[in-house]
Amino acid sequence: MTQTDAAVKARSGPAWSRFNWRDYVVYIGFAVVFLFFAITQGSNGFLTTSNLTNIVIQTAPITVMAVGLVFVLAAGEIDLSIGSVVALSALVGAVTLRETDSMLLGAAAGLLAGAAVGLVNGVFVTLVRLPSFLVTLATMGAVAGLAREVTGLQSVPVGNEAFLAIFGQGEVFGIPGLVLWSVAAVIVGYLVLRQTRYGAHTLAIGDNVGAARVSGINVVRVKIMVMMGSAMCAAMAGLLYAGRLQGARYTLGEADLMSVIAAVIVGGTSLFGGKGSIVGALLGSLLMGMLNNGLILAGLSVSQQMMARGAIILVAVSLSLRERRS
Repeated sequence: MTQTDAAVKARSGPAWSRFNWRDYVVYIGFAVVFLFFAITQGSNGFLTTSNLTNIVIQTAPITVMAVGLVFVLAAGEIDLSIGSVVALSALVGAVTLRETDSMLLGAAAGLLAGAAVGLVNGVFVTLVRLPSFLVTLATMGAVAGLAREVTGLQSVPVGNEAFLAIFGQGEVFGIPGLVLWSVAAVIVGYLVLRQTRYGAHTLAIGDNVGAARVSGINVVRVKIMVMMGSAMCAAMAGLLYAGRLQGARYTLGEADLMSVIAAVIVGGTSLFGGKGSIVGALLGSLLMGMLNNGLILAGLSVSQQMMARGAIILVAVSLSLRERRS
């Protein structure tokens, strides 16, 4: 039987046989985890409006970072430096605010710090041709050290009212600003990935970089852009942390890498490139936040929460590998 005959036979089979349940893992997992905690922790306040809203607020930085990481993985690369960029950008922004008392300059400085790290990552990946895993592993350590050096391990308080209102505790028509930042990041990420040439080029490069290069796609430019985009999303997450916590510290974001990777992979983005889901990343982020929240209500420790996240990543990677082999 030829490949064409096999494809025709597959399309002519029953609908259930063509259903790929792996595309809906995040939806199934979200529903199962929500129902589990609703039943077991409902009496502890899990289903209250304030608690559910708090989950979205706490996961806002994770969601923003997940959107940026979707593009990196979809292009066939990886970025391990995002957690360190969170701390560096938050500190740079906070120090700039302290010295200038300008919300615009503080936000711009934080984002530029992230863009600089992303540019370094992109240049070494594309022009020096080093694996992104090694490049971002190196910059993760270097940036973490730089974040500690910026303020000598001291916290930097943020008291600028405009900054706090926009990036932290403000509301618009009763909706927390952090929720709006999450929605905005998801909408922009979805439109860019699905409705623009840049998004199509990102997916094409991740699917087959050789074919993308032959078809005229500027692979170097696109890869540098996805690395810069990921770092700037991490920088934005750092600003959101600084706004919500009214200060910045070198420890910000140090435990976020695992949560972001878990959210993106569980959400349906392939580790091998060529496939990405912004909506899936959002649900994956909320799933991780809901899991943390439910485990806290259940009285589990931080170490047990980390073990649960590790188990989720292991399952998600296993499903991704199975899909790749098939």
